[in-house]
Amino acid sequence: MQILISAELAPYRIGSGQYIFLMAIAFQEAITQKSLSEKLLIDKTTTAKAIAKLEAEGYVRREADPADNRYQLLYLTEPGREAVPKVQEALDRVKNKTRKGITDEEYALMMGLLKTVLRNLSE
Repeated sequence: MQILISAELAPYRIGSGQYIFLMAIAFQEAITQKSLSEKLLIDKTTTAKAIAKLEAEGYVRREADPADNRYQLLYLTEPGREAVPKVQEALDRVKNKTRKGITDEEYALMMGLLKTVLRNLSE
């Protein structure tokens, strides 16, 4: 799946390791990097590298948190907002390939089990 996702996202210069962060920020803008790591169950170093790449590509910007200047909040830039629907379409194409021959119920069960495995591994 990661190979397919990488190929789909290559035109946007978003790697298979960054899209999850872009989409999470799109769904919850004004989030701290720490909160993003916790929400996605991904270590802080990996999150920092992904955010730095998205920032370098012009998709994400940081602003000081007005409630606490020690933290920076993450926002999408205009190019980031424009990329989100294109990224979602690419992800949907890959997801549809993976769902061939699997019912909605089976897919939901599989995703639930994988989330449980991920939580177990992150404890």
